[in-house]
Amino acid sequence: MAFPAGSVAVSDPAGLHVQLRQAGPIPLAVDFVCGAGELLALVGPSGSGKSTILRTIAGLYRPQHGRVACGTAVWLDTASGLAVPAYRRQAGLVFQSYALFPHMTALGNVMAALAHRPKGERVTRARALLRLVQLEGLEDRRPSSLSGGQQQRVAVARALAREPAVLLLDEPFSAVDRRTRRRLHDELRELRGTLAVPIVLVTHDLDEAAALADRLCVLDAGETLQTGRPADVLSAPASPRVRHALDLTEEETS
Repeated sequence: MAFPAGSVAVSDPAGLHVQLRQAGPIPLAVDFVCGAGELLALVGPSGSGKSTILRTIAGLYRPQHGRVACGTAVWLDTASGLAVPAYRRQAGLVFQSYALFPHMTALGNVMAALAHRPKGERVTRARALLRLVQLEGLEDRRPSSLSGGQQQRVAVARALAREPAVLLLDEPFSAVDRRTRRRLHDELRELRGTLAVPIVLVTHDLDEAAALADRLCVLDAGETLQTGRPADVLSAPASPRVRHALDLTEEETS
């Protein structure tokens, strides 16, 4: 399947470019770009395909038709039969459940993602990443002895250990309380200052998306409906379908 020329604006050659199409079993009609250093939030109702899109970018799901490119690296091009396996994609994915190895310490979990580094560098690099996410001193704790917020930080450090060209966050704050969530929001903003890669965030929380994202991408039934700055999208939905996908009333957008 060929995609129409110009269906996605190539506004940032160093960014992430995603085009996906399939009728089912999970319908997809997706077109978006996330620039280097930009945080794009995918928002929409449950079942709209948000997590499937992240899994496709990471190489954990292959759609019938699609193209995924990050900078000059093409990871998926179904038209030519190209599908780079997940372990060869520079994609750092933080799952909603964090997916930490329960028998490993925080340090061990991060080191597990450093197989591409010489053995002599792995401990030092893992400790540096845990410092980056403010977990210095907790290196020897297992996930069961860490709070939800601390587990989330270990998951982020492990994702960064892959030296990702793109960071993918799948509902990373949903398992923590509101106070911890606010603190983690602040830490993500600070972390962004050290990263110059596209960041794609999946969230059901519109307030969270508006507070963290440079742009929103509204999805419904696997289709991208509108992309733009949070204030613009929330104040002027492009259609009643967008308003419904965001669960906004007319009074909220007037």
